[in-house]
Amino acid sequence: MNPFQFTRVTTPKAAISAITKERGTYFLAGGTNLIDLMKREVIIPERLVDINKLPLATIEKTATGLRIGATAKNSTVADNELVKKHFPLLSQALNAGASAQLRNMATVGGNMMQRTRCPYFYDTSMPCNKRSPVQAGVDKGQANGPSGCGAIGGHNRMHAIFGASGKCIAVHPSDMCIALVALDATVNVSGPKGDRTIPFIDFHRLPGDLPQKDNTLQPGELIMWVDLPTNRFADNSHYLKVRDRASYAFALVSVGVGLDIKRNTIQDVRLAMGGVAHKPWRLTAAEEFLKGKPATEANFKQAAALAMQGAKGYGENDFKLTLAPNTIVNALKTATKTA
Repeated sequence: MNPFQFTRVTTPKAAISAITKERGTYFLAGGTNLIDLMKREVIIPERLVDINKLPLATIEKTATGLRIGATAKNSTVADNELVKKHFPLLSQALNAGASAQLRNMATVGGNMMQRTRCPYFYDTSMPCNKRSPVQAGVDKGQANGPSGCGAIGGHNRMHAIFGASGKCIAVHPSDMCIALVALDATVNVSGPKGDRTIPFIDFHRLPGDLPQKDNTLQPGELIMWVDLPTNRFADNSHYLKVRDRASYAFALVSVGVGLDIKRNTIQDVRLAMGGVAHKPWRLTAAEEFLKGKPATEANFKQAAALAMQGAKGYGENDFKLTLAPNTIVNALKTATKTA
């Protein structure tokens, strides 16, 4: 690991000021992903800014729902009584992620900012446009290595079937973020140009021609908190994660479901998938199809078929084209307690 400077701050203003002073500066909270990237020399920071002393670890009920601070620990959020009662999908998704030890350290903001687990990204000797983009050249704080996408035509079992580009087919690894996009969360950030709010569905981005950019944050912006609006999905929520082993493994495919059901008719629905795209993948076409329809397996299968429009495999991950719709159906059945 290369030497770096270390700064500890106690206010958001000081954090933003510290990170904008020089390139190659990164915020440090739990460090569960950042430290791994530093050890592999995928990221070579000049300075780390410790934000753990910021007053951003609270979980509070608001007039419109729930507010969760960016430095709140994943395990704390998952076990919070308000979260479990009103937003069980988020609790389930958090508990499906990583291991108990990592959840005790990982933060909400850090979870949102984590990088892909694509092996070509982590191996600096292999081609990766996300790590070494042609357009940006070698950036201070960014690892070197050959450009290209090694996963296209290479080992791509874990990779995207939606929204990929010729530059990158990596997937976003978070479980928590699948729940947040399904729950219509918003992200509140602060930066050199002031404060702004980002709909969670717009926070992460598809690779396009700029695969090195995972999200829509502007330089120097700090995630402050996440807001969750009140919903009617608490009684019929489920997070289903299909993976190679039952613990400490990333999703091959995951599905987050929230349903508002009255007399077996779906009044409202939220659906999102993980393990299938560069960002949490919201299934809006399937949602629109299901609204106003009976909660039946036949309707679930039709919704799953709609959700798969535009899906494309890359060889080793072709099995996801079958696994994904089956997972959608099973998640919907479990959420309606008909499985």
